[in-house]
Amino acid sequence: MKSPLNAADSPPVRFAALGLDHIHALGQVAMLLRSGAEFAAWYGAGNDFSPLFEKSFPQVRRAASPGEILEDPSIALVACAAVPDRRARLATLAMRHGKDVFVDKPGAVTLEELEELRAVQRETGRIWTVYFSERIESPATVKAVELVRAGAIGRPLQTVGLGPHQLGLAPRPDWFWDPQRSGGILGDLTTHQIDQFLIVTGCERAEIVSAQVANYSHPEKPEFEDFGDLLLRASAATGYARVDWYTPAGLGTWGDGRLFILGSEGAIEVRKNCDPAGREGADHLFLVDGESTRYLDCRDQPLPFAPALLRDVVERSETAMPQAHAFQVTEIALRAQVAAMRLGHLAGARGSSPNHR
Repeated sequence: MKSPLNAADSPPVRFAALGLDHIHALGQVAMLLRSGAEFAAWYGAGNDFSPLFEKSFPQVRRAASPGEILEDPSIALVACAAVPDRRARLATLAMRHGKDVFVDKPGAVTLEELEELRAVQRETGRIWTVYFSERIESPATVKAVELVRAGAIGRPLQTVGLGPHQLGLAPRPDWFWDPQRSGGILGDLTTHQIDQFLIVTGCERAEIVSAQVANYSHPEKPEFEDFGDLLLRASAATGYARVDWYTPAGLGTWGDGRLFILGSEGAIEVRKNCDPAGREGADHLFLVDGESTRYLDCRDQPLPFAPALLRDVVERSETAMPQAHAFQVTEIALRAQVAAMRLGHLAGARGSSPNHR
């Protein structure tokens, strides 16, 4: 399947979807198609989102096995949204078969998996990049980064990232409730906020000051984490992140994702998905500086990540996401998951972190 928007003179990048256990697979495919890539094949185990892919892409080949995709030399890029504890293994296989990898977050659920990914990436020279959708597919967040880099609020000093989620949008598979398989709430969800902290502040790394996870309201799922937060410190800025599964159904969307950026000369607030008490739609940005308070509707802001990734695949560059950044975000999230204090129904429990085996 070739995107009708592809107008490049060179042949389009051919990609495949391998692992359809999260609905993010559809978003990954859609953004690649919008940017001119060619959807060559997909593989799903059948008890995932395979029926949705069959309906959405009837003209795209369904592979009989992962090997059929991995052994196809015409496929340059693999998009993966398998069960989280299978993603690192599939990514290493793909890289060793000469494929670049665009994986859903979390790209790994243990530090041991991450170290293997680093080793294989160095060995093969392939791209391993992560679908941090709350930035790369958020026009308002892309605009906020653009404004910060242009000096609109002076030097960034702190970010506050909120990633609330709605638990009941769809039936959840068994692996969702098991942090050994999902990566845990910090290992999974806070990758978005850590990614934004590093990108906004320009810091290459950060240390974890504190981290907490809790099961406050789900005693019937004793290992599940429904709340988490962490505090980060870097050389020139600090960051706070809170994630949870407490968004009420009445909001009408999966969560009121927010990003606050404090600068030395102003501040930005991003309301990613909604403005509950005001304007309709998504992608709201508020900018306060020394002269005024302004509102920006960011819905038409271009999203540069996917076109840059496709160029990187062809040119062997790192313009979409530096390789070190993808690994550093994942490492911070996993280390926070390991270090987190356990509260609520988790207090005193052992083994609820995927890194506490």
